[in-house]
Amino acid sequence: MLRMNANTPKTDGLSGEDWSGAMGERWLAHLDQFESMIAPAGEALLVHAAFAAGERVLDVGCGGGATSQAVARCVGPQGQVLGLDLSARLVAEATRRAQGAGLGTLQFMTADATTAQPPGAPFDRLLSRFGTMFFADPPQAFRNLGSLVRPGGRADLLVWAPAKENEWISKLMGILRSHVDVPQPPPGTPGPFSLDDPALLRGLLEGAGFNPVTFTRWHGVQRIGGAGSDPARAARFVFDGMSFGALLAEQPAAVREAAEAEILALLTAHHTPRGVEMGASTWLVTARR
Repeated sequence: MLRMNANTPKTDGLSGEDWSGAMGERWLAHLDQFESMIAPAGEALLVHAAFAAGERVLDVGCGGGATSQAVARCVGPQGQVLGLDLSARLVAEATRRAQGAGLGTLQFMTADATTAQPPGAPFDRLLSRFGTMFFADPPQAFRNLGSLVRPGGRADLLVWAPAKENEWISKLMGILRSHVDVPQPPPGTPGPFSLDDPALLRGLLEGAGFNPVTFTRWHGVQRIGGAGSDPARAARFVFDGMSFGALLAEQPAAVREAAEAEILALLTAHHTPRGVEMGASTWLVTARR
């Protein structure tokens, strides 16, 4: 089997991502597929959070705004929702989509949650669907987030459980690593699985003034490439939309072809009438201020 060295460890799929640049652009280009793919976990977060009419909510790492829209419908015209994201282009798209939905109490803002002090703070509630794992300085970021929630308020976060417990990434990365030498990111590197340890995340939240902090495990599926994808469409999404696909583009043709064939076979094995479904596991985290 052919193996090649990877020259860009920052794009290994598990390390830090530039959400104000390349990763934000990639997410925007495949926005509907990403939203559809993570919809089951996102819906579990909304059920768990149980927003009430009239609440004022800050959505951190709002992306294209789908979760912000859902929360706005929950809190109604007497409530308020502000979506915060580092990507100006994602915020622009979220704003456009919200205007089309007629949600007058929903607004968006381009800002870094590590330092931002948005208008309306402190909020009753803080929400983040996979948006808190990419901070370069997590203690500072969480302290700032704590300052944005009123005393007695509540934060609800959705973060990935360990990669080895997430079939969708562990199997894809296993194939990639069988063809490419992918360096492991140093401990503490921002990335999708940087908060998979409950003890670490509990410490960050308690250091930000949240207590108690509770963790609830959610098990479900990721529909690779979105609901209804066939294996070929799912494979195109893996290569074009997911960040570690950039590594294969740098490899010789023989390496790319071998890895792509294995990935297509994996996705074919997981194809169902609902799409290409692979196991997923997250933490639903609730913290009181």
